[in-house]
Amino acid sequence: MKIAIAQINPTIGDLPRNAQKILEAAQQAVAEGARLLLTPELSLCGYPPRDLLLNPSFVEAMAITLQQLATDLPPHLAVLVGTVEENTQAHITGGKTLFNSIAWLEAGKVQQVFHKRLLPTYDVFDERRYFEPGLQANYFTLDGVDIGVTVCEDLWNDEEFWGKRSYTANPIADLAILGVDLVVNLSASPYTVNKQRFREAMLSHSAMRFQQPIIYNNQVGGNDDLIFDGRSFALNRQGEIVCRAHGFQTDLVIIDFDEEERDLQLSSIAPKYECEEEEIWQALVLGVQDYVRKCGFSKVVLGLSGGVDSSLVAAIATAALGKENVFGVLMPSPYSSEHSIQDALALAENLGIKTTTLPIRNLMQAYDKTLADLFANTEFGLAEENIQSRIRGNLLMAISNKFGYLLLSTGNKSEMAVGYCTLYGDMNGGLAVIADVPKTRVYAICHWLNRDGEIIPQNVLSKPPSAELKPNQVDQDSLPPYDVLDDILQRLIENHQSPAQIIANGHDPVVVDRVIQMVARAEFKRRQAPPGLKITDRAFSTGWRMPIASNWLTVKNTFRRFVRS
Repeated sequence: MKIAIAQINPTIGDLPRNAQKILEAAQQAVAEGARLLLTPELSLCGYPPRDLLLNPSFVEAMAITLQQLATDLPPHLAVLVGTVEENTQAHITGGKTLFNSIAWLEAGKVQQVFHKRLLPTYDVFDERRYFEPGLQANYFTLDGVDIGVTVCEDLWNDEEFWGKRSYTANPIADLAILGVDLVVNLSASPYTVNKQRFREAMLSHSAMRFQQPIIYNNQVGGNDDLIFDGRSFALNRQGEIVCRAHGFQTDLVIIDFDEEERDLQLSSIAPKYECEEEEIWQALVLGVQDYVRKCGFSKVVLGLSGGVDSSLVAAIATAALGKENVFGVLMPSPYSSEHSIQDALALAENLGIKTTTLPIRNLMQAYDKTLADLFANTEFGLAEENIQSRIRGNLLMAISNKFGYLLLSTGNKSEMAVGYCTLYGDMNGGLAVIADVPKTRVYAICHWLNRDGEIIPQNVLSKPPSAELKPNQVDQDSLPPYDVLDDILQRLIENHQSPAQIIANGHDPVVVDRVIQMVARAEFKRRQAPPGLKITDRAFSTGWRMPIASNWLTVKNTFRRFVRS
């Protein structure tokens, strides 16, 4: 039996176009001799649809589209489509009114519907807000082959692999008890660094443990802050990879299931990425490309300071959209160094993008004059420095507004964490491209990008980073060295370590206290930031739900000092 894995890129809510993508994949699958076509979780509406699911007309339109798709599909091809189904018993038994479902379409109609059993409610996931969990193992028989059907999280509860259970049920174990021949998993699993290595290890363990071949089909594409990397794959009973689709692009791969051996045969295996920097680069390029396209834009604008962050964002945007669709704006102030201006122009030349220069000296003087009486007898400080950033933010928004360009914000994760950014200034934008990329990782990606020749000017990478809002300013005037800061932030934010644990790992208690204070104080800024593309396990995006009016971090640190005293 030939099985086709359709790694498609749906647009959330675009039911007709998503159905057309499934139909086109089906036609290609038939041309290549496939009997079964797999599509990702919620492939008909795109994942995650979020509160669109609370709209009854949206759910009704999905049901109508599903029925039409069943009619349009090649009649002798079995197709598994991700959709939702109403829970008709909810008004009697209670519970949510929808299931996250997989529909088996064949011969012009819906043959059977399977419901997702494990509903994640952590990080970016909030499925119990919308769905009722399925209660029974899902499988169907096709040409004498018993095929178990699981949906994304259903395979993420193998207690032997994890050392614990997060849910009461283990769907893959239940399917093993039933003796199915093959397990398919239809997923919409967001990208984070190194997640693919983890997925493959986890499912390899399950395939060997239960002696079941597994096909894992993942969505691809960017949807808001989430990036889906695809990289669908299949494993035989020995837990060996026998097929892998390409990453960060649509793909359709064919794999053979040998009915006699009851196992999957070796097929095409796309290579792994050489390093994390290459993987992250591909993710961010796809994230920008899809966010711009799916939001109805074609061109972007960004400020070019001559610094490493704006340089990397410009390079990502150029790779994603083409040089003709990226517009850079230089906005020098009296504090801007000549080398920064030259570095920005050199970058633009390397990328081939258009630029304009808008000096802000006169605008700064106008602000100074307007505020002179009110600010009299006060010292020059953050308020005056931030006016420069806000002038630049206004200019960029004016260009965005006038020409219909999407403004890209260029701040990195280290800055977002500690609030080293200006509300209504450099935080302005429709998309924060590297908001989940720590500063040290920004440099690493830039060095990787320059591996075959200079794209990011060498001076950008060698000079001390600076906001250039006052004479001779460098970031380390206000922040710890970035290698120190990023390690503290990773331990605090991603690893959930306590201050005592961070200090025990060699960090200065005074620096740790200061960083924790900055993280806590910056929460109100992050709440007003544009969406940021997620690449780590703990991003300042959908999955970050910290209160603004809270003293926990600061009280916790005070408590630590009290106990030690």
